[in-house]
Amino acid sequence: MAQINDKVSNGVKPRVLIFSVAYEPWVGGAELAVRSITDRLFNYEFDLITCQLRPGPSRKEHVGNVEVHRVGFGGKLGKYLYPFFAARLAAKLHRRAPYKLVWSIMAAYAGGAALLFLRKQQDIKFLLTLQEGDSLAHIHERVRYFLPQWRRIFGRADYVQAISKFLAEWAKREGVQSPVEVVPNGVDLRSLSLSKEKKSPSDKIIITTSRLVEKNGLDVLLRAFAELKKRGFGGKLSLQILGSGPLEGRLKLLAVELGVSGSVEFYGHIEPAALPKYLYNADVFVRPSRSEGLGSSFLEAMAAGLPVVATPVGGIPDFLSDGKTGLFSRVDDPVDLAEKIKRVLDDPKLSARLAANAKQLVQARYDWELVSKSMDRIFSKLVQKTP
Repeated sequence: MAQINDKVSNGVKPRVLIFSVAYEPWVGGAELAVRSITDRLFNYEFDLITCQLRPGPSRKEHVGNVEVHRVGFGGKLGKYLYPFFAARLAAKLHRRAPYKLVWSIMAAYAGGAALLFLRKQQDIKFLLTLQEGDSLAHIHERVRYFLPQWRRIFGRADYVQAISKFLAEWAKREGVQSPVEVVPNGVDLRSLSLSKEKKSPSDKIIITTSRLVEKNGLDVLLRAFAELKKRGFGGKLSLQILGSGPLEGRLKLLAVELGVSGSVEFYGHIEPAALPKYLYNADVFVRPSRSEGLGSSFLEAMAAGLPVVATPVGGIPDFLSDGKTGLFSRVDDPVDLAEKIKRVLDDPKLSARLAANAKQLVQARYDWELVSKSMDRIFSKLVQKTP
């Protein structure tokens, strides 16, 4: 902190411009990370330019420690045009009060905005954060018509922060020449310090907190749940699905087709502050992802003391060790997934050991306080290099 405090001693804080295509009130793991980090760093002035995804929020408002500016409009066209709108506003804001650092949250739209803005601002350092959760094949398919510009985003970065080893290796394959550092997302340990609610010990609740999208494999989870119900269970077995997304209607229909709709609850979007009470009343957290940048939902469940069943994809192996901090299931294999869930539910000793190991790991490595200190060190290093 000493370096940044020296810069603030004359009353002027380094100004940091953040590009993020989405931001509050539309919050996912990446947006939560920005809020959790910036709320802990008071030695900077943060501006954030995001897309006005839907009518409602003000075009300009203060959110936590960040001045949020919304540009453009929603829908696919709005997202495609976001880099142009955002870069134009960034130039205007920079003329009023110069920035020391540009911070892009994910490579595509936000990276494009940073690239456009920095064309005439070569002296400003560029920090690229990789939070991508989609499969790399899917990402490449989306950017196939813009590959030269896509490569330039990675080539222009002065520093890359990836939330997992998987994404760090991907950055190098995309042509990054700058330093690459893994700084994961974290969890708010204080908010996950509740006591378990009481329920019948024979009742078992499987829970997932997921965007209802293809990559999260909720269709596989429903088929695994149907397999468990078919095998029979000693007590009441239910599945709680927390989250919203474009596949909600299709997943509800699948639950009916599988004959398990009476035991599956779709809760829709749940505010982060309300999440702990659901986690603490469950018995196992399951998400059979097809791809994953890191997976903050897994870390939250682990911090809440839940055993976890997941797939060994993307950044998940950074924190989940099979048989130690959770159990791995094969990708797109509902029968294997059902077997792994059953192992956890049938073996209290295994469940307790997995949960205890996982919670200890999260407390040691994934506290937002630790993450914010790492990000402060990166900001400081880049700001010191800015003329």
